[in-house]
Amino acid sequence: MTLWYKVRFDDPVDSRWEEGEISARIRVPADSPWFDGHFPEKPVLPGIAQLGMVHDLLCRVLGQQLPVARVSRVRFRQMIRPEQQLTLTVQRDGAAGSHRFRITGDEGSICTGQLLLADGRDENDAPGGTFCTTEN
Repeated sequence: MTLWYKVRFDDPVDSRWEEGEISARIRVPADSPWFDGHFPEKPVLPGIAQLGMVHDLLCRVLGQQLPVARVSRVRFRQMIRPEQQLTLTVQRDGAAGSHRFRITGDEGSICTGQLLLADGRDENDAPGGTFCTTEN
């Protein structure tokens, strides 16, 4: 799996996830295709790309590609610029498949929200599509 951004884990992924939370340090290179045309003079990372990073991290720690069933309570507080250093933190929430997330930077909170993954047990109950931000 090739990612369109750079990711680094400070702690082993599996041990942190057992505690119900995982964090990763992320940097989106200036040549990322997500910045093309969004916007030419002052590039910013689109919100869907931010949600894609959350989904990628969850799929990685769970070891499988699960579709997104719902995204809620999303708040975009700041713009993400090329090469900006970010921390993405995902926590298990009370309901099965539910996860709270936050993206932070040097200036504080950038994006927060909740993402619900389909459990993958019955494909007929999964939503009509998935979003995936990785390349094969």
